[in-house]
Amino acid sequence: MAKRVGVILAGCGVYDGAEIHESVITLLALDRAGAEVTIMAPNRNQLHVINHQSGEVSEDETRNVMVESARIARGAVRSVAEVKSDELDALALPGGFGAAKNLCTFAIKGAECEIDDGVAKLIRAMHTAGKPILAMCIAPAVAAKALGDKGIKAKLTIGNDADTAAGIEALGGTHENQDVRGVAVDKENKVISTPAYMLGQSISEVADGIENAVGELMKMI
Repeated sequence: MAKRVGVILAGCGVYDGAEIHESVITLLALDRAGAEVTIMAPNRNQLHVINHQSGEVSEDETRNVMVESARIARGAVRSVAEVKSDELDALALPGGFGAAKNLCTFAIKGAECEIDDGVAKLIRAMHTAGKPILAMCIAPAVAAKALGDKGIKAKLTIGNDADTAAGIEALGGTHENQDVRGVAVDKENKVISTPAYMLGQSISEVADGIENAVGELMKMI
């Protein structure tokens, strides 16, 4: 029987949503590992819309996180609030600034951030059920917030940036330095993380790290 892995996306595009390379690499690695994937996202408007060519905020534009995530999912996306932990064997969160803007507000408020209710509930339910969670790039901040608020001090990596690592610690996580191909594995809490584009300079090295992390995830199921 195929292992069932949920993938939480945060929109579509590195500056205001899910990082597309990381998302596609994750989906490809999971498919090659024989996983059955459920893609989901919060069903609400994203924080803001960024013109990905100019890098500027599009002041009068709004986009829905789930609708934008459907671009990556080829339409097959569910509201994260409707997905239950008993439907899944594992959970994966690609990065992109949307993870720190739409799944939580770490990019805006740092350690005082808030987290989407549906995302928090699913992460906590997966942890309670002893099911593994993978977070990439800046998405470990989402995991640290969801688990840290419950007193769970998960080991996580966002690479080696001291300020961002301090933010992970302030959220209740324990940061571990890793290079772009490295993977932090918290066996006790079943939490896995890799830096991806927090450090990556090329899509190939980011792919190596994500594929390594997905391999660790599948071992834990």
